[in-house]
Amino acid sequence: MNSFRKITIVLSILLVAASCKHENSRNYQYMPNMYEPVGYETYGEIDFLPNRSEARQPAENTIVRGHMPYDYENTPQGKEMAKLQSSPLDSMQIGKDLEVGKALYTIYCAICHGDKGDGQGTLVMREKILGVPTYADAARNITVGDAYHTIYYGLNSMGSYAGQLNPKERWQVAEYVMKLKQDLTK
Repeated sequence: MNSFRKITIVLSILLVAASCKHENSRNYQYMPNMYEPVGYETYGEIDFLPNRSEARQPAENTIVRGHMPYDYENTPQGKEMAKLQSSPLDSMQIGKDLEVGKALYTIYCAICHGDKGDGQGTLVMREKILGVPTYADAARNITVGDAYHTIYYGLNSMGSYAGQLNPKERWQVAEYVMKLKQDLTK
């Protein structure tokens, strides 16, 4: 008797489930916008402001907040002009700036250029990249403005680090590169 009751319950559940599904009848949804997205035009007109678009052009001669444009172009002439530029960092805090520059150099530059700036970084030693010159090379004639320009735009197979370092950090790394050059030429 007990098994007859179980079989009856299972069959009745299956019968109810099968009777609810109709191929020809429409299924109704409660709050259909939760399941079907409403398409909005990305740069369409705003309903309550006539003749206004959501995406506005910035005013002329403005720059993005927090961004200062670099005065020199990514050309050989721009690089030569950048060589003449001096560092805007405060000369009273050069020790602190060199500490920060060393830390940033270790993170971003030492993997290729080496901890001493001799061009013998980890990737060079493992022969993953070749041709990283030493800062002591007299023919290179590196200046602090030249180092900043190279960090900003990159040079040859070295990419730009403008996205990773803000302007002050770029100057700190450039100052540290000059210290490494000085240490190597002693």
